[in-house]
Amino acid sequence: MSLKSLWFGVFALALFCQEAGAGFERAVTAVPAPRPPMIGNCAVFPADNVWNTPITDLPVDPMSDAYVQSIGANTGLHPDFGAAFWQGAPIGIPYNVVPGTQPLVPMRFLYADESDPGPYPFPRNARIEGGPSSDGDRHVLVIEEDNCILYETWSSYPRPNGSWRAGSGAIFDLNSHALRPAGWTSADAAGLPILPGLARYEEVAAGAINHALRFTIPETRREYIWPARHYASDSNDPTLPPMGQRFRLKADFDISGYPADVQVILTALKTYGMFVSDNGSSWYITGIPDPRWNDETLHELSSVLGFNFEAVDESSLMLDPDSGQVAP
Repeated sequence: MSLKSLWFGVFALALFCQEAGAGFERAVTAVPAPRPPMIGNCAVFPADNVWNTPITDLPVDPMSDAYVQSIGANTGLHPDFGAAFWQGAPIGIPYNVVPGTQPLVPMRFLYADESDPGPYPFPRNARIEGGPSSDGDRHVLVIEEDNCILYETWSSYPRPNGSWRAGSGAIFDLNSHALRPAGWTSADAAGLPILPGLARYEEVAAGAINHALRFTIPETRREYIWPARHYASDSNDPTLPPMGQRFRLKADFDISGYPADVQVILTALKTYGMFVSDNGSSWYITGIPDPRWNDETLHELSSVLGFNFEAVDESSLMLDPDSGQVAP
């Protein structure tokens, strides 16, 4: 082979590789990112946020067995939402959607030093957890849909002059990965947003919940781990989970015999898991009240017991301790 022919062959091969590489790059960049959960026109955090990230491949936390025992290994999962009413009020945490033109009203907070100051776009008749006469947590969740800003409060009471008073308040930009300042609470004890962790009927009806859920446990440790920002305990017992600990339903748990709606919830618990978000009853997962839920069907979740879950170590997902964005 002549030197000229050899050079031409090398050049042709290089050109082919360059074109193939460019084509491959185009093919890779053309693959769309997973669609994040949506409420109206608003994504509930970006697709690569920790709430929206599958955890099926994450390692089991070394303290998993101890954590499960402390919560209740033989205690059943409980849906703290549904179509029924308790003491005249729907069960679950509702949310409100308002336009960008919603008037802003003053807020007064009991824990003002860890609250985002007002004003908030709260309508006078905003839906309150447990109803207007509730003596419970009285969470109020409001999405301002023009800018996709989430406002959340607890122990929330409207005042005659149109303002509100509450225990604490937190504002989340749903287009952002920003977390609360370190050590700050929110409307939840863990300093996490509430709305992203709620089961919604329309998701189940569509066949998939593509985000983590929120649940409560009786006792937590005096510690929080990413992405949580706040603890609510005086105990240093290492067998108690910290706020923000994530659990998932074990992969080998057979869900085939459950009703279709329940299978959707259980699949989400296998794929995305659930965060310890507050102190409360054991294995209580939270959702949005909706007359379309079938409470008898939801009750079948109670046959899923604590030992069917495992705590996971998601520290490998963290890019920045102050951000909910996950590592690629």
